[in-house]
Amino acid sequence: MKQQTLAMAADQGSGYEQYRKPTRRDEFLKTMELIVPWLALCEVIEPYYPKAGNGRPPIGLERMLRIHFIQHWFNLADLACEEALYDSASLRRFVGIDLGREPVPDATTLLKFRKLLNDNKLGEALFAQVGKALQERGFKVNTGTIVDATIISAPSSTKNADRARDPEMHQTRKGQQWYFGMKLHIGVDSQSGLAHSAVVTAANVHDKHPLPDLLHGSEQRVYGDSAYASQKDLIHSKAAKAKDFTNQRSRRNGVINEETRGKNRNKSRIRSRVEHVFGVVKRLWGFGKVRYRGLKKNATRAFTALALANIYLSRERLMAQVRP
Repeated sequence: MKQQTLAMAADQGSGYEQYRKPTRRDEFLKTMELIVPWLALCEVIEPYYPKAGNGRPPIGLERMLRIHFIQHWFNLADLACEEALYDSASLRRFVGIDLGREPVPDATTLLKFRKLLNDNKLGEALFAQVGKALQERGFKVNTGTIVDATIISAPSSTKNADRARDPEMHQTRKGQQWYFGMKLHIGVDSQSGLAHSAVVTAANVHDKHPLPDLLHGSEQRVYGDSAYASQKDLIHSKAAKAKDFTNQRSRRNGVINEETRGKNRNKSRIRSRVEHVFGVVKRLWGFGKVRYRGLKKNATRAFTALALANIYLSRERLMAQVRP
């Protein structure tokens, strides 16, 4: 039995905190502890993770992965995450750090772990592994897919050391407003509401171009907003049996076609499920703005965020499987 230090006893309260109340953070971390497939995700990263040798032994892989997920869930930069772990007992309990025995991994260690994920495209691999784990737990990829894209903003200012914007980001016009950044394109199952595919591009790439990459090929229906109208050939290039259920333009020459408008409204009742995924990634996880320069680093963050969003959106059903 591992001996308890005074620091660990302080973190756990040791029964002296009579009025201790579990916070929403405590409840969230407890849920994630139970439903995230930690072993399967660690197996994805393990072949690329440093092995113990003659130098200082590396920090445990699962511990680093837990810290990395904390950065996503609470939108923390490397240094902010290090300080949050020192400050929060609930975060330390989740990661398994006892300050009586060891320090919190520093910001440079967190940066190196993220770089390892970037260099080996492990964000995509984690996204795929989560999808596989969910299917093993009874979640199915059905025959309907909703496609959509959202803009992730990037700094447009040139007040920096290079006196230039990020060259991999571009601007686009939406409505009457201009945006600068990247686009996250996703394909979402129309029944479960979970993302099964994603593509990251610059913001000036039209929504229709990544469309075939957002389909798994077995679709019978494809839903999308009017940006995907009249793209039957693109849809059939990947899913030959799919019917086009994308919204069609209902206004022509200033005249509204009420029949088309009514059909669009019915389609949108299903199509709106894609917004739940964007709501988690952009609002809960804080990925409304890029944190890094270049598409590659932000793509790794996007795929990891989508993987965590799928777990979060499935949490009630997964918890029902965990409970005795």
